[in-house]
Amino acid sequence: MDSVPTHTSISSRRFVFRGTSRAGHGRSTAGQRAALRAELSRGTAEAQAGPAEPEQLPAQLGAAPALRTGRAGSGRSSLCRAPPAGRPDPAHVAGSAGGAAAARWRRRRRRTGLRGAGRERRRKRRRRRSGAGGGGGGGWAGDGSRDRDRGAERSERGPVRRALAAVLPGRTRSGARGAGRQRASLLSPGSFQPAAEPLGTTVLHAAVSTRPQPLPARYFDTSTTEPISFFLSGLEELLAWQPNSDDDFNICAVPLAQRQPPLHSRRPRTLLCHDMRGGYLEDRFIQGSATRNPYVFYHWRYIDIFVYFSHHTVTIPPVCWTNAAHRNGVPVLGTFITEWTDGEKLCEAFLAGGEEAYRAVSHQLARIAQHYRFDGWLINIENTLSAAAVGNLSPFLRHLTAQVHSAVPGGLVIWYDSILESGTLKWQNELNEQNRVFFDACDGLFVNYNWKEEHLERTRELAGQRHADVYIGVDVFARGDVVGGGFDTNKSLSLIRKHGLSAAIFAPGWVYEHLGEENFLQNENKFWGLLEDYLPTHSICTLPLATSFSVGMGTGMFLSGKEEEAGPWYNLSAQEIQPLYPERRGQLSTSCCLQDAWCGGSSLRVQGTIPPGEERVAIRLFSFQMHAPPKLFLNLLYKMEGPHGDDFTVALELTTWHSSRCHDSTVTVLPSEDEPHGRHHPRLLPAPPPALSRLLAACSHGAQGWTSRCYEQELRGCSLRDLSLLVSRQQASPQETSFSCLLGELRVLDAGSMAASPPQVQNLTASQLWWQDGPSVEQLSLSLTLRWAFPPRRAACFRVLSQGTRCHRAQPPQPQLVGLAHGCQYRAVGLAVPRPAPGQSCQLELLVEPVLPSELPVGPEQWGRLLLVYFEPAGGSS
Repeated sequence: MDSVPTHTSISSRRFVFRGTSRAGHGRSTAGQRAALRAELSRGTAEAQAGPAEPEQLPAQLGAAPALRTGRAGSGRSSLCRAPPAGRPDPAHVAGSAGGAAAARWRRRRRRTGLRGAGRERRRKRRRRRSGAGGGGGGGWAGDGSRDRDRGAERSERGPVRRALAAVLPGRTRSGARGAGRQRASLLSPGSFQPAAEPLGTTVLHAAVSTRPQPLPARYFDTSTTEPISFFLSGLEELLAWQPNSDDDFNICAVPLAQRQPPLHSRRPRTLLCHDMRGGYLEDRFIQGSATRNPYVFYHWRYIDIFVYFSHHTVTIPPVCWTNAAHRNGVPVLGTFITEWTDGEKLCEAFLAGGEEAYRAVSHQLARIAQHYRFDGWLINIENTLSAAAVGNLSPFLRHLTAQVHSAVPGGLVIWYDSILESGTLKWQNELNEQNRVFFDACDGLFVNYNWKEEHLERTRELAGQRHADVYIGVDVFARGDVVGGGFDTNKSLSLIRKHGLSAAIFAPGWVYEHLGEENFLQNENKFWGLLEDYLPTHSICTLPLATSFSVGMGTGMFLSGKEEEAGPWYNLSAQEIQPLYPERRGQLSTSCCLQDAWCGGSSLRVQGTIPPGEERVAIRLFSFQMHAPPKLFLNLLYKMEGPHGDDFTVALELTTWHSSRCHDSTVTVLPSEDEPHGRHHPRLLPAPPPALSRLLAACSHGAQGWTSRCYEQELRGCSLRDLSLLVSRQQASPQETSFSCLLGELRVLDAGSMAASPPQVQNLTASQLWWQDGPSVEQLSLSLTLRWAFPPRRAACFRVLSQGTRCHRAQPPQPQLVGLAHGCQYRAVGLAVPRPAPGQSCQLELLVEPVLPSELPVGPEQWGRLLLVYFEPAGGSS
């Protein structure tokens, strides 16, 4: 097994974040609640004694983590307001001085008779005070309606928030300006005070604390706190599973892209089953890792279904695979497996246990797929079943299939060929009367690998109209008595397709595991190139199309043609829409180039020759099957390689069908290559149209040696078929001419659906702060989770940036990339920040920039912005 990438070790220095502004839930164990009650009692006594002097307060804050947050300029805060000094919270103060104070306060409230009406009047007064004119750096004025909308979440976190508030006596109840004055009094005169911040900025105050509180090991790496993907072991873990706010990172952020033909068409399909060294390797790191030469898969246009396989009872696909597959129109299945003696016991427990037991299992499996947004299950029972258990196997499959279909649009359940109708474990290598009952109960059958052609003949006859639902297994490692395998896998596929059946390619990671990492990309292209004739592709059927061709790995991170960050990285969530990768031996090759890119980690290298007497060559990049909009805008960034790059011109070509050739009612018709079609050469625009000037600002010039071209094409009454790259010679030649071209970015946009204005990142908050000793005495290392809100499906990703840390007023530096997020959350790990001097505070500024590759770029005024003002208590961290 490959070693996991080395990560920086973490000490015990942490900030325990028990209350949040709009982010994830606080957590409180019994011990922590007891400590909070003790702190609350002390805070109540101190509050009754009167407000503390400013120079004394930091020491008091050191007794418990301090956190305050607000929205700058809005005069609002989502943190619950604490009772005024001398008025402890009656719901959570009990015993000692705090309990007595609470009782006195309740008696006063009862005497006034204004429990309900008074609360409403106070809310109105607060809203008036926190209305227009809120400036400063984030106020404490509350927004009651926002808190009421939080419902159960507020009720869960309210006790912790009120307890935290009680140990911060003297907090002002005024608007944002008052909050700014109060914040100045909380810190010593030498503290850094942030200036008034722009509207939409979140300001958060925190005290450094050394109290360790590990994050859940199932969801976060124990040495780095980075979010990780996970599996479930055994029936107990499956039945006990419930959605948890800590597992938000595992939820797929990319909806399944539409494709043609649809999966339910009768065309034979290709299933890919990924099985590598037990699974959950580098791909378990949700935000990626610094892995050199990782395994990646990018030939998605050939694949109809992707299965992530491991030998854990419940294999939940790592979210990076689901993101990459969905972006390319491929559904993803997890695996439910039982095997050996433990498997017999497990099956006896839930199958022989009766209807209630197996329905509970199927219900949980469907809920898990729905929650994490993958598309169904491969069911693999590889152990003998008792008569009682096998009697419930078909009802279990039927119920699971119905549950998945109900919970997951387009969901699938596929059964692996292993168990007979009698309960005997015996692989059949075909569909027959002994295993047909299970095939009839679900969406498909994954046939074992040791078949011969006569097995295929019998299978095709018995399957009838469902022949495309039978997936004939092909083990690329060629274990057992199999046909083909390795670079001879095409022999297996030729027989499978001869009989009109679907194929299940198992463990294509053979290319990586058996042939090694060194020349993996070349060997990968060779492997899939040999299979190309037997793998029908699926086509894009929606716009926009925008891609930088990144395969989800690199030796550096590029932006606008310039290497922004050096060093290896691996993150399949960052993989973009992939092309067809056409190959013609000796004439054309397409491959991934890691040495140069426009954006991300790689570009697409197209190498080939123009035959003697020919003017140009067309390289098919993408296949479409969709009605063409009236007007298209296209943008291409490319770079010619070699000393004779100026001898060539590069352009785009669109081919179309007449619309009636593509669709006949609801039935998809695939025209043949011989069907008449039109060729269009989009008009080159010397400058982008005014409506797209910001989007295509690079059309008039290149950067870092890249050339950008902007095109326009009007179409009427036709459907898009192919998008090709045209490479032409400047001058005719009777000799063969070789060329090499890098493609950095490609966009195909519907001119009629361009967004007028981009949305804004909202509600940026931080939680789960973790402090540790930094690389030097003067530094700390900070990890924290950021969450925000943004309209669904509008962003391709988010760039998380750091504006730097300041302990004194100074001009902020240029933003530096922290990482890429593919959903509305990101965990920043190991940020080096200066250690504040006693009595001082420092300010860390973090930005979230949405990346909308198909629309107008988002200006800084629409980004999310968070200011973390932090300090170390005068008595030191505790």
